[in-house]
Amino acid sequence: MGEILNPERILHVEDLQDSRLDEYLRLSEAHLRMRTDVENGLYIAESTKVVQRAINAGHVPRSFLLAEKHLGQLTEEFNRFPTAPIFVGDDRQLEDLVGFHLHRGAMAAMNRPEPLDLNNVLENSSRIAILEDIADHTNLGAIIRSASGLGIDAVLLTPKCVDPWYRRSARVSMGTVFDLPWVRLESWPDDMAKLKDHGYELLAMELTDDAVALNEVQINPGQKIAMILGNEGRGVTQEALDTVDRTVIIPMHREVDSLNVGAASAIAFWHLCSAPR
Repeated sequence: MGEILNPERILHVEDLQDSRLDEYLRLSEAHLRMRTDVENGLYIAESTKVVQRAINAGHVPRSFLLAEKHLGQLTEEFNRFPTAPIFVGDDRQLEDLVGFHLHRGAMAAMNRPEPLDLNNVLENSSRIAILEDIADHTNLGAIIRSASGLGIDAVLLTPKCVDPWYRRSARVSMGTVFDLPWVRLESWPDDMAKLKDHGYELLAMELTDDAVALNEVQINPGQKIAMILGNEGRGVTQEALDTVDRTVIIPMHREVDSLNVGAASAIAFWHLCSAPR
């Protein structure tokens, strides 16, 4: 604990206008953070577990922000990055700064790693999830957690999909977003041609006249599959449906039309990943 308590490392929050704290301002305003965070090459990891998982994945913190009572939870991380300042404040100060009650231990401003190469990801995968314009950060985090836990190799995001490294998405994913490869596509749906070039069969989960039940989809060993999951409101766009090989549905009972995209994704991923590869 000696190094952690070094007064040169621990900086007590006194002035909320301190420019060194700018990266933590207005964290509750997602529509502002999505653009500025990406432009500034950073994201905010929220909760001690998420901070630890991000660092263990090789991501580098710029600074830490936490209540003093949580200092002991990140001893190892502080020591691994001795030049990253540690900002400490009381609960009221931190809430005034970030815009909500910080009750999950700690935060860290992290450097965004360089994006992965799409062709390399496609070459080294066989089960891909494509998330088309997912708008809710909680849904995105839940989908990524299911994808990681059930064996999806990588996730592709369309240009309008929300940021998987936004603090709420990362927190709901339990930090699995740092371990699961993902790539943001540049042109949609044109980029689907690249998946076909790599030998993927393209499926879309959408209620159409010719949709087949998911449990009737046979997957052969060595087959490469990509599944498109659409926006929470409108589903998969017609432009994407015009390009896929098949549409699939989860058979429902009691006149229930469909499941939330997070729940549907877990069922789809289990089916895709339980088949021999």
